[in-house]
Amino acid sequence: MKNTNVRAGKEHRPLCYSSEEARTVLDSLSAHIAIVDETGVILDTNRAWRDFAVKSGMPEGHDSIGDNYLEICNAAKGEDGDNARAVADGIRNVIDGRAETFLLDYPCPDQDSPHWYYVRAIRMSGDGPTRVVVSHEEITGLKLAEEALRKSQAELTRQKLELEEANIALKVLLKQREGDKSELEQKVITNIKDLVMPYVEKLQRSGLKSRDKTVVEIIDSHLRDIISPMMQNLTHASIILTPQEIQVASLVKDGKASKEIADLLNVSETTVHFHRKNLRKKFGLKKRQTNLRSYLISIS
Repeated sequence: MKNTNVRAGKEHRPLCYSSEEARTVLDSLSAHIAIVDETGVILDTNRAWRDFAVKSGMPEGHDSIGDNYLEICNAAKGEDGDNARAVADGIRNVIDGRAETFLLDYPCPDQDSPHWYYVRAIRMSGDGPTRVVVSHEEITGLKLAEEALRKSQAELTRQKLELEEANIALKVLLKQREGDKSELEQKVITNIKDLVMPYVEKLQRSGLKSRDKTVVEIIDSHLRDIISPMMQNLTHASIILTPQEIQVASLVKDGKASKEIADLLNVSETTVHFHRKNLRKKFGLKKRQTNLRSYLISIS
């Protein structure tokens, strides 16, 4: 069977690095890397590790080789002490085989601004002595993005709560406005009934000419349409009435006979009967014993 890694007649084999090439690869990585033995002693470090050590106050050229990293972590004091001891415990678990990998992100205060790092410890494969690769990768940018996202989410939550509160307040205001509207309508109705209608009725009883009497009767009819509480209910009902049916309904409710309604609306009595019949049909009053006026009073 042919080798599946052969392309264009050439066999592809895994690359074999020399010590110099391995060193170049290790030094090219941005993570701070150290290799420790089974006791925690540092056997090798890369350029990023050494540069950070110098930046942290160690002398130029310091490589940390020979230092016991576990002891350094356990001896840490102050705010970093807990995180350092957690790192030492995690690396010890990997060395002893209790864990394959140890992961931890931790803050690292700096004079300029806060920094965050991600530490990873993993056991090297092979049959030789125990070796663990410890790497510290800076994740400050990621942490700042997470913090910005958290603040953004908190701000969105705050705005959502404010909108909900504003919505509740708006509902209260709208309810109050409806109450004010109903109160105003009631005042208008009361004023018309008490202050205007008595004079209209007085005019109707006076000796007016036929034309003037018709005008007064029309005014009376329209005013009654305005003040009739029944009309408020009909406005919100699913029943659709014609303008003249509304007039007839209002006058029927007020106790007017068909002949009186015909005279007030200047229509024939037959037309009034027709409208009364339609009103009964629209209100579902199929039984003859159900009085139309009683029904209209009940819904007003």
